[in-house]
Amino acid sequence: MNVERFNRRYGTFGTEGARRVQVDVVGAAVGVNGYTTIAQADRLAEVLALESGKRLLDVGAGAGWPGLYLAEQTGCKVVLTDIPANAVRAAARRATEQKLADRCSFALASGVSLPFRVRSFDAIVHTDTL
Repeated sequence: MNVERFNRRYGTFGTEGARRVQVDVVGAAVGVNGYTTIAQADRLAEVLALESGKRLLDVGAGAGWPGLYLAEQTGCKVVLTDIPANAVRAAARRATEQKLADRCSFALASGVSLPFRVRSFDAIVHTDTL
């Protein structure tokens, strides 16, 4: 895996071009670095029955989409994980800016080897990753 390539990608996160792609593809500038739409994220919340008190794990969270959105919309707590430190830092900044930091935790971790006990979460999402 080329972590440097991912770090460069997250360097374009806040650009005007990135914002335009988000609006065209996702439907709004919601801090996404992938292609999951708002409608798809809303469907995830519904199918996973996310609500206040539930714990969500977002594997490969990048800059926080859709984990932060799901936490904001449903009141759930979320742990966001990814490998590039730039991505996890961006997600942590966004959580603070969106006043979600009290319900969010972050970890530098690969989906191959997660540092959590079995049954630590009520639901897991893994979107826009290979």
